[in-house]
Amino acid sequence: MNQPKIKYDEVSDTLTVSFALGVPATGIELTDHLLLRISQTERKAISIVVFEYSVLAQKTEMGMRSFPMATGLSRLAKEMQEVVFEILLQKPVCDFLYLSAYTLWLVETIPIISLQQLPVVMSEV
Repeated sequence: MNQPKIKYDEVSDTLTVSFALGVPATGIELTDHLLLRISQTERKAISIVVFEYSVLAQKTEMGMRSFPMATGLSRLAKEMQEVVFEILLQKPVCDFLYLSAYTLWLVETIPIISLQQLPVVMSEV
């Protein structure tokens, strides 16, 4: 799939960005509101699902909202965490999600994630 397919369901307030249709995928819960579906064998994103999209997409006076990923990632093996970070930092995922870090102490860094501005127009389901 060349162009990601974006669908918004107003009733459930869910945004789905599909990069490949009909491909088996494993769901990775990044936060309570973000689900990344990946092909483990190909190490690539299949889709992103954003729950409560209208809330997450609202800007604050300081910019876009960011969410800690520590809880979702802590359930994954170290190798799978590395695969997830690799996928999040590459296109096409980085066109939709922005990965950064919050450093609480010099020895503790918490990955955080936020939504990017949508690069294409949504179509409603």
